[in-house]
Amino acid sequence: MKGLLAVSFLAAALPLTSCDTAGGEEPIEEPPVRVIAERAEKAVFGERLSFSGTLTAEQDVLLSPRVDGLVSKVHVDAGDRVQSGSLLLDLDRQVARQALARMRAQLQQATAVRREAERQLAISQQLGEGDFIATSQIEERESELAIALAAEASARASAKEQQELIDRHSLPAPFSGVISERMTEAGAWVARGTSVFRLVAFDRVRLDLQVPQERFEQIDENAQLRIYSQALGSDSLPARIIAKVPAANAGTRAFLLRLLVDDSTGRLLPGMSARAEIVLPPRPDAISIHSDALLRQADGGQSVFVVETVGETHIAKRRTVRFLYRQQDEVAITGNLHAGQEVVVEGNEALQEGQTISLVRQNQ
Repeated sequence: MKGLLAVSFLAAALPLTSCDTAGGEEPIEEPPVRVIAERAEKAVFGERLSFSGTLTAEQDVLLSPRVDGLVSKVHVDAGDRVQSGSLLLDLDRQVARQALARMRAQLQQATAVRREAERQLAISQQLGEGDFIATSQIEERESELAIALAAEASARASAKEQQELIDRHSLPAPFSGVISERMTEAGAWVARGTSVFRLVAFDRVRLDLQVPQERFEQIDENAQLRIYSQALGSDSLPARIIAKVPAANAGTRAFLLRLLVDDSTGRLLPGMSARAEIVLPPRPDAISIHSDALLRQADGGQSVFVVETVGETHIAKRRTVRFLYRQQDEVAITGNLHAGQEVVVEGNEALQEGQTISLVRQNQ
């Protein structure tokens, strides 16, 4: 018991040296966090959209003869490539030529009558100068000449019309393309409106896309368009907008966007599927930063840390932003941020608001 009391007395008598020392020390400052920052820039790239659709031929028509007749010769078959103006089919012209010969004879007769009327009028006018013929007879000769002129003009028009009918006994290609179907043979009787060939142009194809309503108005002539397809391999082709149909599909709320693709090699065929990549112009308020700078917040929003300098001290400040679109490692954002500000791109995951940082600049 005495020993215990002695120990307690000694403990009570000892000075509280360690407690006094702890109470008088300065708090230890944490060293600045080392981070890497890049300067935000005004975005020079736009949003990239991708839509798939079906290719159709710009020109796909059923051809029929221009007059009724008997097919005398067929010059092409299915699969043949033809140029604009190429002869596709001939109809028998024998009867039409005979009609033309008759009309030309009638024209010659009318011309002869007109010349005789001119001669009679000239004689009458000469006699009239000497008062050897009545004025009424001169007027009669003038009327006969007028009738002869009209008859000659009518005969000439009939002959020209018949020549046009003869020319229409052949069927030329209205544009360059490929004969996809042949539906007649030599010896067949065909009438106007009867389909004899199907001609499809393959050098220019259309791509029909269904675009959601929220994107439809954003796509205009300033957009850059490229077409991708398995038929092109690693290549792509440019395209341009030829139609924006404002009527929406009630079921999908999508609008028709029609593109025209120039494919001189003929690799894209009607019926194939293809993908259009559409790059919109950059938004005027978009700021470009590296994707590593973007942080997701607990509420689902996005934020970044910017660098604020006070004297020689760099401090991290959080800024709420809104993601717009991405291009590779760069993202376009908008919000409480402007071009030229330094944004933390490495070491930002554990940063706290107002924390002192040791700054390494990346792209100054």
